[in-house]
Amino acid sequence: MTRCAWVKLEEPLYVDYHDKEWGVPVYEDQLLFEMLCLEGAQAGLSWWTILQKREGYREAFDQFDATKIVHYTEEKLAELQQDTRIVRNKLKIASVVTNAKAFLRIQEQYGSFSDYIWEFVEHQPIINEWTSIAEVPATTVLSERMSKQLKKDGFKFVGSTICYSFMQAVGMVNDHTVDCCCRQEVDANDN
Repeated sequence: MTRCAWVKLEEPLYVDYHDKEWGVPVYEDQLLFEMLCLEGAQAGLSWWTILQKREGYREAFDQFDATKIVHYTEEKLAELQQDTRIVRNKLKIASVVTNAKAFLRIQEQYGSFSDYIWEFVEHQPIINEWTSIAEVPATTVLSERMSKQLKKDGFKFVGSTICYSFMQAVGMVNDHTVDCCCRQEVDANDN
C-alpha cells in the first residue's frame, strides 16, 4: 500500500494517524480546539513529537475542555511547565488558556467554532491533486488569511504554517497525494 511520503511507516501510531485522521473532515468543536492547540504546540518541532505526547496533552489539559482551561490558575500553569507528558514551553502552555478564552468567545458569537472555522473554506473541503509531497505547500493565501483573523480574534501560536497544517489535519484541505491509499477513502467521505 502506498501512503503519503511523510508517514513514518515503521511507527504504527503515525500510520494510524495518517490512515484514520489526517485529512478527514472534523466538525466537532472540542476536537477542532484540540487540534488547533496541538498544531500550535508543534511550532518549531515535528508533528511526530506532538503525536507521541497527544494522550499526555489530553490528560494534562482536561481533554481540551475550554470551559475548564479558562479557569487555570498560575499554580496550574506552573505545574504544567513541569509536566513531562507535554512540551514544557511556558508561552505554548499559556497560549492554550488564551486560545480557550478566544474559542469560547467565538462559540458565543458564531454558535460554534466549527461554523466559524469552516467558513474559511466555505464549508467545503478543498481537494488538491498533488502527485508528490514536494508539491504540497507549507502556507497558502487562505492559511495566511485564517492566521490573520485568528490572531485578530485573540488566538496565539496560529501563524500561517500552523494554520495550513491545522487545515490539513482536520480535513479542511485534502492533501493526500493522488497515489495514497487513503485518498479515495477521504474523497468518498467528502461526498
